[in-house]
Amino acid sequence: MDSDKTVLSIKKAARDLFRRYGYNKTSVNELAKQANIAKATFYKHFSSKELILHAVLMDYIRENVEDILNKNINNADLPTFLANTILRVSKVTYTVCNEFVGWGFIRESANAQEYLKILSDDLEFLLLSSFIQNKTIGATIPEEKLTFLIKTSKNIVFSFAFTAVSDADVRKNFISFQKEILPYLVQATLL
Repeated sequence: MDSDKTVLSIKKAARDLFRRYGYNKTSVNELAKQANIAKATFYKHFSSKELILHAVLMDYIRENVEDILNKNINNADLPTFLANTILRVSKVTYTVCNEFVGWGFIRESANAQEYLKILSDDLEFLLLSSFIQNKTIGATIPEEKLTFLIKTSKNIVFSFAFTAVSDADVRKNFISFQKEILPYLVQATLL
């Protein structure tokens, strides 16, 4: 198996196993077995289970952000499009962290919180670069204002992910974010 195919096989195995059992309950041995490779081959491509998690999450988020940014841009005014895009990207980010890692594990583990900071920074960079590359957004809104919108939205969503006790709390927080906070963030961004 060539290197690219091996990496894809490892990512597919990780995506499947992390979704099924969660990050914490999936071992490198299980990842290697699911990918039909030796454990040493896994470590040749990813030096830790955390790195494969990061690769899988970023791939998933990148694909969804591109899809979100390319849909319906011509069907809405810029403030509506921006608000809908931020909301959808925030929901994707929350969902992927919940599905692959589990917020309970993230809240309880110091290592997971350290990792979440890295993920948060990489996510911010991904979103900013994706928004800047988008012809409508990048040509209309200065980078520093996009940075404000993305950083603030990301911090708000991550904060309620840490404080929510149940899925119902998360839904209420997203509704509150959408109706009470996001319109003002978009308005401040577009001033």
